[in-house]
Amino acid sequence: MAKITSLETISSEFGIDPKELEKLDIIDTQLTVDTNLFIDPLLLPESKHEEINTGGATAYEQRFEFIIKLLAASKEKGDITWRKAEKLFNFSEVSWTCLGYSASVKGSGFGPELTSSTLETAAQIVALGVTDIDFFMGLSLFEEGIGPDRISDMTTNIILPNLIDFTIRQNKQLKLQTKSYKIKDEIFYLPENPHSKDPLIFVPRDIVRDLPIASDWSDISRIARETEEYREKVSGGIGKVWASMSKKRKQALRDSALQSKEAFEQILELLKEIPKTPYNFEGDRNGEAFWTRLKDIAEHYPLTADGSSKNITNIQEAKKLVDTIITQFQDLVENKGIWKELWSDEKKPRREKAAQRLFFVIAYSYCKANNLDVTPEADTGNGPVDFKFSFGFNTRIVVEIKLSTNDLVHGYTKQLEVYKKAEDTREGVYLIIDVGSIGNKYNDVQRMRREAIEEDQKTSAIYLIDGNRRESASKRQ
Repeated sequence: MAKITSLETISSEFGIDPKELEKLDIIDTQLTVDTNLFIDPLLLPESKHEEINTGGATAYEQRFEFIIKLLAASKEKGDITWRKAEKLFNFSEVSWTCLGYSASVKGSGFGPELTSSTLETAAQIVALGVTDIDFFMGLSLFEEGIGPDRISDMTTNIILPNLIDFTIRQNKQLKLQTKSYKIKDEIFYLPENPHSKDPLIFVPRDIVRDLPIASDWSDISRIARETEEYREKVSGGIGKVWASMSKKRKQALRDSALQSKEAFEQILELLKEIPKTPYNFEGDRNGEAFWTRLKDIAEHYPLTADGSSKNITNIQEAKKLVDTIITQFQDLVENKGIWKELWSDEKKPRREKAAQRLFFVIAYSYCKANNLDVTPEADTGNGPVDFKFSFGFNTRIVVEIKLSTNDLVHGYTKQLEVYKKAEDTREGVYLIIDVGSIGNKYNDVQRMRREAIEEDQKTSAIYLIDGNRRESASKRQ
């Protein structure tokens, strides 16, 4: 998994007021790693931008109408009409928008095998008599390997010329320097991403979501369970069946859904009933945007660490600096108002990923000043550990961050120990952020640690930070 080498976004890189990008409805993406949002095809007709609601929506519709016609006309896999459909269904990864779910701005797109197997599934659906093009956005229910990134790749490929038109129009306001790029045999003058040297394509805020409408059968259950209205709209009460089904029975339903047009259209109807609402950048529940505006926080609250980078020659010095960084983070959250960044505008705690990113954006600046490498979401081979601090090969400390709303004992006794082993280190830190519902969880974790110490086991340090909402001064008076 690639390291984040820069926190620059469009606004910070080019010296643009973020409010100007908001006014122009441009996502202020990071430039070295993907912003975890995806372009949702169902939002295209709802966009306020003509390039998208007319040009993009029409291009998307026409592409899949043609693919459906070709698949319907095909007699067997590999014949002429099949190969034409396959050519139209070949979607490469487009990194120029800086959106997606990879750790850098370089993703994978559709490979030959995934293209072939997905087209076979699509042909099976068409053979049922389904002609609604929106079934393509639900293919993740039927095909392994299709998630939000590939749905976005699929859509982005089709509407790329329209996104380019949007970029060119909006850049007339921003006046960023452009370079010539040859894209699909045409020359376009576009801004450059200075970190990748690729063209930089702007994406409207009103066509992206944080998650696909449904990426697997458990999402269908969630949708059916959470909203009574959707359950009632699905004939025969199938939504209630989904909500109570076991994993095995859901697999059976997946198979049966491909046996009849009626069964498939019930699923499609459920998916399409979800409100066509883009990602809420103001509330930013997932923490996709808020942390980028905090990247200079270390300048406002400088950290005075004992010694300098040349003194970090062993694990003890590294542990001392990590402890200092965590203590500084705790002070910022508890005493400098940064707790607000742990909460959305709906007075609900942001997701755990947001807390992890908040810690990273603060730790990054301090580590950079002290020549300590910090890698967010390092891939251990056993799942992502939240952070790995390292100085050279033999000095490594892994940090796991958990919100109090989660299972704290499991995170401490299982996950963190697996990550430590994978990173070949005995040093770990367990950082708990209290945002409510902590109950006896913290005491349970401390008890587990004391018991381990009594048995002469190596244990990880535990920190507790109070991230709960505070009343304003006026309300306390």
